[in-house]
Amino acid sequence: MSTKKKILIVEDDEFLLSMYSTKFEIEGYEVVIAANGEEGVEKSRNSNPDIILLDIMLPQMDGFDVLKKIKASRETNSIPVILLTNLSQKQDVEQGLSLGADDYLVKAHFMPSEVVDKIKRLIK
Repeated sequence: MSTKKKILIVEDDEFLLSMYSTKFEIEGYEVVIAANGEEGVEKSRNSNPDIILLDIMLPQMDGFDVLKKIKASRETNSIPVILLTNLSQKQDVEQGLSLGADDYLVKAHFMPSEVVDKIKRLIK
């Protein structure tokens, strides 16, 4: 039985996806990736992640809708969700938190290593 914590990263930017995947793997996490909103919802259900890192600007279904679906499902509503996005408007932050996100990180304000540290603190 693996004791690795599992993180689901839902991000459509291949460069960022690769960078975050590598960073979390180096830190000892098992990484599951999804490149669009629908895949994110599906993988939140069938990969049983410990935490979800979710972009908002996604193809097929935006991050807010993904978050609504995750929080509406009994199987996934207890999984912590961190929104990681470039949307920094106050109403976006408020909407994300009101929909059940555990935190809201603006990509431009955090180095990847800081994001990893934040996740580590959240799922200790």
